[in-house]
Amino acid sequence: MKYLIDAYAWVEYLTGGKLGEKVRELILSDNEIISLNITIAEVVSKIKRKKENAEIAYNAINSNSQIISITPEIAKEAGIIHAETREKIKNFGLVDALLLVIAREIKAKIITGDHHLKDFKEAIFIE
Repeated sequence: MKYLIDAYAWVEYLTGGKLGEKVRELILSDNEIISLNITIAEVVSKIKRKKENAEIAYNAINSNSQIISITPEIAKEAGIIHAETREKIKNFGLVDALLLVIAREIKAKIITGDHHLKDFKEAIFIE
């Protein structure tokens, strides 16, 4: 199975949160683990703000997942989804839209605890 791990899930995994154990199980099993390049920035920022080791976070994501870069076409489609979704969910994030576009394109499930993605069929909400 293909899993796209979002920043929320990576932070849970890296900080040893209760939900991080579910992410760990997915990483250790025979699954294709994928992350967006922008997710690295989100995770490193969050880990740094927690006064934890950003280099360990960076290395963990790189060594445990395939990194997908955002193309101009993906960016355009995410912009459209972002604008449309913000009509219903006022604080829906642009990175959330990027995750949706990628998940749909590569037929993956998004592993997340982000409530903005909870009702999307592409998301597996960890709780």
